[in-house]
Amino acid sequence: MKFAIYGAGAIGAYLGALLARSGEDVTLIARGPHLQAMRTNGVRIITSKEDTSVPVRATDDPDEVGPVDVVVLGVKAHGLPAIAGKLGPLLSSETSVLAAQNGVPWWFFY
Repeated sequence: MKFAIYGAGAIGAYLGALLARSGEDVTLIARGPHLQAMRTNGVRIITSKEDTSVPVRATDDPDEVGPVDVVVLGVKAHGLPAIAGKLGPLLSSETSVLAAQNGVPWWFFY
Protein backbone atom coordinates (compact mmCIF):
# COMPACT_ATOMS: atom_id res chain seq x y z
CA MET A 1 0.00 0.00 0.00
CA LYS A 2 1.00 3.59 -0.51
CA PHE A 3 0.88 5.85 2.55
CA ALA A 4 1.34 9.58 3.13
CA ILE A 5 1.74 10.76 6.68
CA TYR A 6 0.99 14.47 6.82
CA GLY A 7 2.49 15.83 10.00
CA ALA A 8 5.44 13.58 10.66
CA GLY A 9 6.35 14.70 14.16
CA ALA A 10 7.20 12.24 16.89
CA ILE A 11 4.20 9.96 16.43
CA GLY A 12 3.77 10.36 12.67
CA ALA A 13 7.46 9.80 12.00
CA TYR A 14 7.50 6.72 14.23
CA LEU A 15 4.45 5.24 12.50
CA GLY A 16 5.93 6.04 9.09
CA ALA A 17 9.27 4.48 9.97
CA LEU A 18 7.60 1.27 11.14
CA LEU A 19 5.52 1.09 7.95
CA ALA A 20 8.57 1.79 5.76
CA ARG A 21 10.64 -0.80 7.60
CA SER A 22 7.90 -3.38 6.97
CA GLY A 23 8.11 -2.71 3.24
CA GLU A 24 5.25 -0.28 2.69
CA ASP A 25 5.56 2.69 0.32
CA VAL A 26 5.56 5.64 2.73
CA THR A 27 6.18 9.35 2.34
CA LEU A 28 6.38 11.59 5.37
CA ILE A 29 5.25 15.18 4.95
CA ALA A 30 6.89 17.58 7.37
CA ARG A 31 8.56 20.97 7.47
CA GLY A 32 11.56 22.86 8.75
CA PRO A 33 14.50 21.36 10.63
CA HIS A 34 12.60 18.13 11.35
CA LEU A 35 12.13 17.53 7.60
CA GLN A 36 15.81 18.16 6.94
CA ALA A 37 16.85 15.81 9.76
CA MET A 38 14.67 12.99 8.38
CA ARG A 39 16.04 13.52 4.88
CA THR A 40 19.60 13.39 6.18
CA ASN A 41 19.39 10.76 8.92
CA GLY A 42 16.11 8.91 8.50
CA VAL A 43 13.92 8.35 11.55
CA ARG A 44 15.68 7.13 14.67
CA ILE A 45 13.80 4.53 16.69
CA ILE A 46 14.95 4.04 20.26
CA THR A 47 13.29 1.39 22.42
CA SER A 48 14.43 -0.95 25.15
CA LYS A 49 15.17 -3.51 22.41
CA GLU A 50 16.69 -1.38 19.64
CA ASP A 51 18.36 1.83 18.61
CA THR A 52 18.20 2.15 14.85
CA SER A 53 17.61 4.61 12.03
CA VAL A 54 15.12 3.87 9.27
CA PRO A 55 15.63 5.61 5.93
CA VAL A 56 12.44 7.38 4.85
CA ARG A 57 11.18 9.44 1.95
CA ALA A 58 10.26 12.90 3.26
CA THR A 59 8.99 16.09 1.65
CA ASP A 60 7.13 19.29 2.39
CA ASP A 61 5.21 19.19 -0.90
CA PRO A 62 2.17 16.90 -1.32
CA ASP A 63 2.37 17.45 -5.10
CA GLU A 64 5.57 15.37 -5.08
CA VAL A 65 3.69 12.43 -3.56
CA GLY A 66 0.53 12.16 -5.66
CA PRO A 67 -2.49 9.99 -4.83
CA VAL A 68 -2.02 7.39 -2.10
CA ASP A 69 -4.07 4.57 -0.60
CA VAL A 70 -4.02 6.02 2.92
CA VAL A 71 -3.41 9.53 4.24
CA VAL A 72 -2.66 9.70 7.96
CA LEU A 73 -3.30 13.17 9.36
CA GLY A 74 -0.69 13.53 12.06
CA VAL A 75 -0.79 17.28 12.52
CA LYS A 76 -2.07 18.64 15.80
CA ALA A 77 -5.81 19.31 15.75
CA HIS A 78 -5.38 23.08 15.62
CA GLY A 79 -3.03 22.71 12.61
CA LEU A 80 -5.60 21.03 10.38
CA PRO A 81 -7.04 24.24 8.85
CA ALA A 82 -3.56 25.18 7.60
CA ILE A 83 -3.12 21.92 5.66
CA ALA A 84 -6.69 21.09 4.62
CA GLY A 85 -6.36 22.87 1.27
CA LYS A 86 -3.09 21.05 0.52
CA LEU A 87 -4.47 17.49 0.76
CA GLY A 88 -5.94 17.35 -2.76
CA PRO A 89 -2.89 15.89 -4.55
CA LEU A 90 -2.85 12.96 -2.09
CA LEU A 91 -6.47 11.96 -2.65
CA SER A 92 -8.24 9.73 -5.14
CA SER A 93 -11.70 8.21 -5.03
CA GLU A 94 -10.12 5.18 -3.31
CA THR A 95 -8.05 7.01 -0.67
CA SER A 96 -8.80 6.42 3.01
CA VAL A 97 -8.05 9.25 5.43
CA LEU A 98 -7.13 8.40 9.00
CA ALA A 99 -7.42 11.32 11.40
CA ALA A 100 -4.83 10.78 14.11
CA GLN A 101 -4.62 14.28 15.54
CA ASN A 102 -3.64 15.14 19.03
CA GLY A 103 -3.09 18.46 20.70
CA VAL A 104 -6.16 19.59 22.55
CA PRO A 105 -5.66 23.36 22.80
CA TRP A 106 -4.91 24.79 26.23
CA TRP A 107 -8.14 26.79 26.22
CA PHE A 108 -10.41 23.79 25.52
CA PHE A 109 -11.32 23.25 29.18
CA TYR A 110 -11.95 26.94 29.98
